[in-house]
Amino acid sequence: MDLSVVIVSFNTKEKLRECLRSVFGSVTKYSFEVLVVDNNSRDGSAGAVAAEFPNMKLIRNSDNVGYSKANNQALRLAQGRFFLLLNSDVEVAPDSFDKMISYMDNEKAVGIVGCRVIKSDGSFDKAARRSFPDLANSLRHFLGLSSDYNLDLPEDKIAEVDSVMGAFLMIRREVVDKIGLLDEAFFMYGEDLDWCFRAKQAGYKVVYNPATTVVHHKGSSSRKLPKKALYEFHRAMFIFYDKHYAPLHGPIVNYLVKLGIWGRYHLKVFQNLFRKDKYVSK
Repeated sequence: MDLSVVIVSFNTKEKLRECLRSVFGSVTKYSFEVLVVDNNSRDGSAGAVAAEFPNMKLIRNSDNVGYSKANNQALRLAQGRFFLLLNSDVEVAPDSFDKMISYMDNEKAVGIVGCRVIKSDGSFDKAARRSFPDLANSLRHFLGLSSDYNLDLPEDKIAEVDSVMGAFLMIRREVVDKIGLLDEAFFMYGEDLDWCFRAKQAGYKVVYNPATTVVHHKGSSSRKLPKKALYEFHRAMFIFYDKHYAPLHGPIVNYLVKLGIWGRYHLKVFQNLFRKDKYVSK
C-alpha cells in the first residue's frame, strides 16, 4: 500500500462527502486506502458516507475525542508507505496523490510535504506554509504587533519551511516510526506544528510543494463551537510554547508569554461577541 488517507470528521457531512468524492476521483498510479474517523457527529455523517463509500474504513467514536487522538486511531491501522492527514472540508485535485508521492519518492530527505492550498473564494491560504511560534513571533502575534506566523514566500515556489498546514500534510511512515504519533495533548489545533517541529528535530526536511492545489473550505467543524475553538487555539499555542520553547527561557519571560497568550484569548472572546463569523479556522 502506497498511501493511507486519514480523515477526521465532526459534523461535516456534506463537506466530508465532497472530500471523499474528490479522493476517490483521484487519477493515480499509486495504491491508496481511506480511513475516516467520525468524532460522534450528530448530523448523520457516519451513516451517509458509509453508504456512499463502502471501500473506506470507518471508525465511529462515541465521544468527540479531539483531532489528534482521532487521527492516531487511524494511523495505528494505516498500511501505507505514506500517511496523508486530510481535513474533512478539503477537496483534493485529481493529480494530488500522484504529484506528492512522486515528489516524496524522489526526495528521500523530505519527511513531510504540504501543497498549495486555496480557500473557497479562490484566494491563496498563506497558512499553507508558516514559521514556528518561537518567542519573538509569539510576542509579536499575541500582543497584536503581527497578524500571523506566515513565511513571506512565493506561493508558486518549492521551499523548505518550518511547518505546513495539517489540512493536507503528507508524512513518511518511517518518520512517524521515529518521532511518534501526534501529541494528543493538542485537541484540535497545533498538532501539525508540533509534528513538523519534531520531524525537523529528527533531521528531516519539511517542504511546501505547490505542484498540486487543494481547496480548503475552512472552519467547517469549528463553526459549531466558536468559543471552544478559540479556547483550543490558544491552548494549543500555550502547549506548543511550553513544550518546545519554555525550557530555553527563564520564568519571567515564560510568565509574560503565557500571560500574553491567555490575555489575547479573553480579548478574542470579547471581540467575538460582536462578530457574525464566529470561529477560528483550522
